[in-house]
Amino acid sequence: MAKSRSRKKEDELSVFDPSAHELVPKHEKLSDKEAKAFLEKYHATMKELPKIYINEPALRPLSVKAGDIIRITRKSRTAGETVFYRGVVDE
Repeated sequence: MAKSRSRKKEDELSVFDPSAHELVPKHEKLSDKEAKAFLEKYHATMKELPKIYINEPALRPLSVKAGDIIRITRKSRTAGETVFYRGVVDE
């Protein structure tokens, strides 16, 4: 009986979409064109960006690969919203 409960819990977790939760900020994958423009605008390289791991649950619905750039938009009480960028890396 314990095995069936753990299996059910695994099934529930595999279909859970963390991006639907109200506390998870909006994550968007930049297109190749947007990523290139972003790096040129800020004279930056992928190595200089803060990292986000490819297996991060919030990235699951985005179909990302190492080298992609993610835009994270967070709500802010003082600024309304703030935008952060992260470079996707393997482990």
